[in-house]
Amino acid sequence: MSNFGTRWKRIKEKLERELSPVAIEVEDISYQHAGHAGVRGSDGETHFNVKVVSEEFEGKSLVKRHRLVYGLLQEELQSGLHALSIVAKTPSEVNGS
Repeated sequence: MSNFGTRWKRIKEKLERELSPVAIEVEDISYQHAGHAGVRGSDGETHFNVKVVSEEFEGKSLVKRHRLVYGLLQEELQSGLHALSIVAKTPSEVNGS
């Protein structure tokens, strides 16, 4: 885990704690945006891809799933997280049931 930054760790821990996912991927893609306005003057951890599979998404629309994730990460969004790409699925959607 030493290759991952503190924001990556906070995002992953928050989503794990609140969503109890059966699968989670948090990917820092900030390096792809070097020099971008949202990156300048930051710690460099500004752009992330998040893939979460959780029962918590059951019965929720895609918009409500995204709002849930954005809500959980509001503190990060207010402190330098510039962009977040979200894939939020239920276990049955992943398993094709």
